[in-house]
Amino acid sequence: MPDMLGLGALSVLDITLTALGVVVVSLILSSKRKGPLPPGPRGWPIIGNVFDMPTSYQWKTYTQWAEKWGDIISVTLLGQPVVVVSSLEHVTELLERRSTLYSDRPILTVGGKIVGWDRLAILTPYGPRLRETRRLLSQWIGSRSSVARFAPMLQHETSKYLLDLRRSPDQFVNHIKKSAAAIILTMTYGYQIKGEKDPLIEIVDRAMARFTMFVLPGSFLVDFFPILEHVPSWAPGTGWKQRALDARKDMDAMFDVSYNIVEKEIAAGTATPSFLSVNMEGNPDPTKEVQKTLKTTAGALYSGGSDTTVSTLQSFFLAMACHPEIEKKAQQEIDAVIGNDRLTTLADRDSLPYVNAVCAELHRWNPVAPLGVSHRLVQDDVYAGYFFPKGTLITVNVWKILHNPETYKNPLEFNPGRFMGAEPETDPRLVAFGFGRRICPGLNFADASIFLSCAMMPRRL
Repeated sequence: MPDMLGLGALSVLDITLTALGVVVVSLILSSKRKGPLPPGPRGWPIIGNVFDMPTSYQWKTYTQWAEKWGDIISVTLLGQPVVVVSSLEHVTELLERRSTLYSDRPILTVGGKIVGWDRLAILTPYGPRLRETRRLLSQWIGSRSSVARFAPMLQHETSKYLLDLRRSPDQFVNHIKKSAAAIILTMTYGYQIKGEKDPLIEIVDRAMARFTMFVLPGSFLVDFFPILEHVPSWAPGTGWKQRALDARKDMDAMFDVSYNIVEKEIAAGTATPSFLSVNMEGNPDPTKEVQKTLKTTAGALYSGGSDTTVSTLQSFFLAMACHPEIEKKAQQEIDAVIGNDRLTTLADRDSLPYVNAVCAELHRWNPVAPLGVSHRLVQDDVYAGYFFPKGTLITVNVWKILHNPETYKNPLEFNPGRFMGAEPETDPRLVAFGFGRRICPGLNFADASIFLSCAMMPRRL
């Protein structure tokens, strides 16, 4: 076909036929598997379970499927196997004990290659770049002792948040977001928020607003058939291209603007100690690769920390509104241990077991990531009589695990007492923060921030 319409080497027909060919080949290969995939909804020829997939509250549908077919189920989406695991026993075996095979992430043409979310640790393919990012994060906030360095800053920012909350309690969600952003920006960039509409926060918020849209596996057909990336922008159904390019600009701005601010402050000798300034000053003549790693690691700190804290604290308000008796019991513990002449500090954490139990129950009752982030299998594997081909996506139904009545009595109830006493139930943080080599490196910092926000909260606002 002549290249009269700017199609380059491939026409729309070429690409469509190639995509169909890929599906046919995958079906042929699937017929030669060394064993069956786990059970699940039957699906259709070629497209598989595309029409079975829920568009909202996916974990609830997966839970219903698990009750019907068991704690290991599978679906296929245009030839892509997806295994959903709903048992901590199976998750531990696959993602912990076999972590060398199950630590990769899905390959996303749109959200990863084009928009650039795979630059952040949460979606970075497993390899040297991820290990270096995790090393930097572990050094900075990887333990309770390293997080303790930030106690004064955390307590100061939380106090400001409580004052805002007293002035306008009806705006509590905005206050939570502002406080979380202030804490992460201070720790990461040494940056102080400037007013209600801070320009840096607006840049980051624009980038974060479309995260789920671009990284949810199956959101774009091109993620299954990368060759569709070459379809020209004028062709029907390619509006995603411009949206992806716009999102890329927001992502680049999120990385570059904050980095440039710190770079200028270091040159002027005015930089506040932060993750970025400390590591930049430790590399006085950084290579482009080092600069890139520092930029993306700083971005990972912000994008990971702010989202987790905001969601969990919203759950805190909901839980306390629904259960005033629990709020009263937590306040009584605080009054008995801390008294009325000061606010709680991070050093008081071990002296407030019931408040800690409230924080733990927040992670269990309403987990921030009820399905986590999918892992990708790097080579064929056999488990429990099932065959998982290379490239299989493993999704953990975190919500079902944390609401399993065999593990948690009356799992739909908000009950911090389940973690108290001689036989406490399983700590939900073992599930809520991920698994194996992809466990959240900021879990200790998130835990400390959430504890302070809950423990410093006055009984009456």
